[in-house]
Amino acid sequence: MLLAAPSSGASVTIQPMGEAFFWGVVGGSSLVIGGAIARRVSLTARHVGLIMAFGAGVLISAVAYELVQEAFETSAGDGGVALGLLAGSALFFGAEVLIERFAARRPAQAGSAPAGRALVLGIILDGIPESLVLGLTVLEAGTVSVAFLVAVFVANLPEAIAATSALERAGRDPRRIMRFWVLVALGFGLASLLGYVALDAASPRTVAIVLAFAGGAVLTMLANTMMPEALHHGGKLAGFITTVGFAVAFGISALQ
Repeated sequence: MLLAAPSSGASVTIQPMGEAFFWGVVGGSSLVIGGAIARRVSLTARHVGLIMAFGAGVLISAVAYELVQEAFETSAGDGGVALGLLAGSALFFGAEVLIERFAARRPAQAGSAPAGRALVLGIILDGIPESLVLGLTVLEAGTVSVAFLVAVFVANLPEAIAATSALERAGRDPRRIMRFWVLVALGFGLASLLGYVALDAASPRTVAIVLAFAGGAVLTMLANTMMPEALHHGGKLAGFITTVGFAVAFGISALQ
C-alpha cells in the first residue's frame, strides 16, 4: 500500500519540509517541459491527439491504482471515497460549464480555447490533490514515493503539451503560457508542502477524501475533454496508445 493514515505524532523539521516542496515542484516541472516542447517542436493535431491518448492511459491507471484504491484502503469503508469522487467530479463539471458559457459570450475565443482551458482546469484540480499526496508520502516514509512521483510527472507532460498547443491555437501569448506553467509548478510545490504539514494530523477519512477528490476530477476531465480530443485528433490509433500509457503507468505502480 502506498499510503497509510498519517501519524499525528510525527515531528516537522526543516529538511523534510524542504524535500516535500522540492518533490512537488519536480512533479509540476513536467508542465514547464511540456509547454517548452509544444513551443519548440512542430506538432500536428494528430501528434497532440496521440500524446493526449498516452496521457489518458497514464491517468486512468493513476486513478485506479494510486488514488481510488488507496482512498478505499485508507477510508476503511466510511464513505470518504464516494464523497471525494462526487465532489471532485462535480467541481470539474461545474467549472467546465462556466468556461463554456464564458466562451459562448465571446465568439472570437471559440475553437481551441475552451478545450485548452478545460485541460488547464483538469491539470490544476488533479495536480493539487496529487501534490498533497506527494507531501504525505514524504511524511509517511521520510522520502517521496518514486512510483507516484513518476506517474504524476508522466501524466502532466502530455497534458501540458496538449493544453499549450490548444491555447496557442486560440491566440494566447506563448510567453504568458510558459510563465503560467512556472507558477503552477511552484504552486504544486506549495501544495506538497501543505500536504506534509496539514495532513500530519489528518484522519484517514480526510486523506481518503483528498485522494478520491483527485480521482473524481481527473475521471470527469478524461471523459469530457481529454479522451474525446485524443480520438478526434489521433484517430483510431488513440485507443492503442491509451492502452500503452495505461500499461506503462501500471508497471510503474507495480514497482512500488
